[in-house]
This record gives sequence, C-alpha cells and structure tokens, in this order.
Amino acid sequence: MTDPYRIDCGRVQRSFGRAARDYDAAAVLQSRVRAELLDRLEVVRLEPTVILDLGAGTGHASLALKQRYRGAQVVALDLAPGMLQEAGRRQTLLRRFRRVCADAAALPLGTASVDLVFSNLMLQWCNDPDAVFTECRRVLKPGGLLTFTTFGPDTLVELRRAWAAAADGHTHVNRFIDMHDLGDALVRSGLVESVMDVERYTLTYSTVRDLMRDLKAIGAHNANAGRPRGLTGRGAFERMAAEYETHRREGRLPATHEVVFGQAWAPVSPSRAGAVPGEVTVPIGRIGRRRPG
Repeated sequence: MTDPYRIDCGRVQRSFGRAARDYDAAAVLQSRVRAELLDRLEVVRLEPTVILDLGAGTGHASLALKQRYRGAQVVALDLAPGMLQEAGRRQTLLRRFRRVCADAAALPLGTASVDLVFSNLMLQWCNDPDAVFTECRRVLKPGGLLTFTTFGPDTLVELRRAWAAAADGHTHVNRFIDMHDLGDALVRSGLVESVMDVERYTLTYSTVRDLMRDLKAIGAHNANAGRPRGLTGRGAFERMAAEYETHRREGRLPATHEVVFGQAWAPVSPSRAGAVPGEVTVPIGRIGRRRPG
C-alpha cells in the first residue's frame, strides 16, 4: 500500500509556485529561523568560493549569503520556478546570484564543487532525506559544510491531534523526522562531525482558520498521499476545530513548531592511511566562536 505520508513533489512544486508572490508576508517563522541559521555561521571560520542555497525560496538567504561572503558565487536552487522568479527580484547589480530549478535529491552540480550548503526549512518537503544528504556530500568539497534546518515531529502537534480526533480517515499533517534519525542519515551519507539541536517556536492565532490560512499562504498545502481528494467535509472540520479549542490559552490558539538545527562536514581526508574507522580530520583553524551578544 502507498505510504499515506509520502509527499507528492509535483503538488509541492505547484503549491509553492502559486504562493511565491505573497510568501514573504506570511513567512514569519521561516524568516526568524533563517536569521538564526545565518547567525550560526559565525561559529565557524569559513571562506567559501561557491555556496549552494538549497531550497532558496524567494532568495532572502541567497542575498544575505552574498552580502556576507562577497567574493563567493551563490547558487539559489529551488524546486518551484515561481519562487526563483521572486528570488530574481531580490538581486541587485552588485549582489547577484545564480538561480537553478532542480530537485534537492538530484543536484545538477559537479562533484566536490561547493564549499557551503545552506538549507532553511526545505528538508521536510523531501521524501528521502538520505538521498538529499548523499547529494550534499557529493557536491561538497573536502572540508565543506552543510548547515540546515527542518521541522521535527512535534511541529503542528496541536493540529495533528485535532485532526486525529476528527477521525475522518485522512492524513492532514506531514510526518516530520526526529533529530536522531536525521543524525543517522547524515552518518549514512558519509558526512561527519555532525552537530544537532532543537529549538521550539510557538505562533498563536485567533482561530484555527487563521492558522490554516497562514499555512496555505506560504504554500504549505497538504501534499501527503493520504490527503482528502476533495473538499474536507464540514462535519470533520468542525470536529477538528472543536478539539483544537481545548488548546486555547489566554484567548489564543498555539501552533507549536519544533525546529531541528543541524550541521555536518565533508571529510577532509577520508582515506588517510592509518586512520581509525569513523575518525575525521578537522583543521583547528576552521573552528571559531560565536560573537558575543
């Protein structure tokens, strides 16, 4: 039987393409997480010449990376052409980046051609994180860095439980992967020295319809194989909304987002003679400190 949580990538591409023009106005959480992920680059000393913004969306991170690493070539890659069109509007004469429409699991880039892969809240839309990490490992140069965020399993937990109580037999919320399983996938890909942690963010809404409207505004439509194929029945929606009301606090409905932050390196010398299995060389000069504040 088909996995009810399998993502329809064509639907994802169309949904984000349609949302591209108004995406930034609704993507409050995405903006906040992106800023934190960019800030974490201060922890390491890196002088990349080629940067891949994987799942670039409307190009905010691509522009920020170009501003930070002025001499680097930045490649903004996204599955949705509409997103890349909006990203193009963000370029300036002196801050230009390449735009590529492609699948994260089949990168049209040369082996060992990238110094830094930056990916903000994209991985949850991929069916096979192993394939994505393996491609990142392939395109990274020795000593190159992958830094990313994705949603963990407690994301939209209130909405998931409310739909479960509605018992309409359909899948309404994505399945999000646990941090430890992502860490295992990084190891399988051949990336090393992985560091993972989780932060939780809570958005609040007046009504559950406001939450659903926000999700649609950023292109986060239900793309699961087990989704309803027609309109959701009024009865099921009302049962879901009533269950969600049990979470109301101080007049607002919470929407929890568990954000996994991860980074890992391409090994510097994977076949060094006499190396202990699992050992990797990490030059001390690559390790820096976060700026105070």
